[in-house]
Amino acid sequence: MSATAVSRYVTRNPEILSGEPIIIGTRTSVRAIVGLWRLGIMPEEILNHLPHLTLAQVFDALSFYLDHQIEINEYIERNQVPDELVHISVKAALDES
Repeated sequence: MSATAVSRYVTRNPEILSGEPIIIGTRTSVRAIVGLWRLGIMPEEILNHLPHLTLAQVFDALSFYLDHQIEINEYIERNQVPDELVHISVKAALDES
């Protein structure tokens, strides 16, 4: 089965992350980009965390998310690390931000 482009930079490939929306040419999920954005990281700063992406790819992923929030939120929920498995130092760092 082949990949299906769903926007300028977002695609679905059943062989990568079971068809979850990703950035074309990468294994980076829209979910990963949205996760950083929801932590308050500005799109321009997301590039510091995912330097293989372009700003256009980040904005397209966020645009895709805004049009498909229910779907992407389900991926986020499904991939959430259980609270009891998050190290205390990580929890402290998240509480500071």
